[in-house]
Amino acid sequence: MKIVIAGSSGLVGSALTDSLVRDGHTVVRLLRSGSGARKENGGKRNQTTAQPNSSAKIIDVTWNPNTCDLEGEPFGADQEKIEGSDALVNLAGASIAGSSWSKERKAALRSSRVHITRELVCAIEKLEDGPKTIVNASAIGYYGNRGDEVLTEESKPGDDFLAKLASEWEAEAVKAEALGLRVVRLRFGIILAKHGGALPQMMRPFKFGVGGRIGSGQQWVSWIALQDVVSVIREALQNRAISGALNVVSPQPVRNVDFTQALGRAMHRPAIVPAPAFALELVLGEMSEMLLASQRVMPSRLEQLGFRFSQRDLNAALASILAEP
Repeated sequence: MKIVIAGSSGLVGSALTDSLVRDGHTVVRLLRSGSGARKENGGKRNQTTAQPNSSAKIIDVTWNPNTCDLEGEPFGADQEKIEGSDALVNLAGASIAGSSWSKERKAALRSSRVHITRELVCAIEKLEDGPKTIVNASAIGYYGNRGDEVLTEESKPGDDFLAKLASEWEAEAVKAEALGLRVVRLRFGIILAKHGGALPQMMRPFKFGVGGRIGSGQQWVSWIALQDVVSVIREALQNRAISGALNVVSPQPVRNVDFTQALGRAMHRPAIVPAPAFALELVLGEMSEMLLASQRVMPSRLEQLGFRFSQRDLNAALASILAEP
């Protein structure tokens, strides 16, 4: 296959690129023009790199996500590198936890998801032989804070900032269905990996012996190992029977108090120092909802499809992840 990836430098994008190229597929890394593109691409532009598997290669394409409505080809001179692709995987999006949610930060979070997705769909419409499938990132924040309610892909969205952001994000991707494309919306839970994402930040207080539950500790945490995330995306690319929303989470969500105790055991550190909800709200403001919200999400459609998780149990997953070099 020939797969275009937006957001290829992130945790999931990097792992997915490595997996696809290792198995002989071609990956087109879509890099935004300006400093972001230079950072993602090591300062080089429009490079094509052959891989050890002679049938695979990585192609870098730089684009400006603010020009689709203008006349001309959205990818300029690199248009032919996008033509003939099988699918687009859109993983673009600024870090939700990068800084406090000021008005300006919220606008940046929205632009990096909603605007970028809108521009990608617009650009695809202009291609003569563009991708037939879009696999678009989203998040379980779509559901909002739901207590002990069991959430499936059929559950209604929430109404807080993250829920509204995810809803708008997905709505832009769904517009591609009017073009005849198959659209898969991946609602990611907390992705666990040793060298990126949320887990290294979660581990930090435990290293100093001050780890513990967050708030009441009764909120549900829906998680998934990075290797399973990559497997889900590859299944979504290959199985044309899959469309619509997919909850990308382990089938065994846990309460926050159990998650922190499992992490403490895996690190051989105590988990006895709680972080009170009022303190988080005071320090983080609205962003504290990220840590205090309860989302008991089940991967109902993945289980119906017979997807086989490599890591279903949190204790085993953390032990395996922390044992990685």
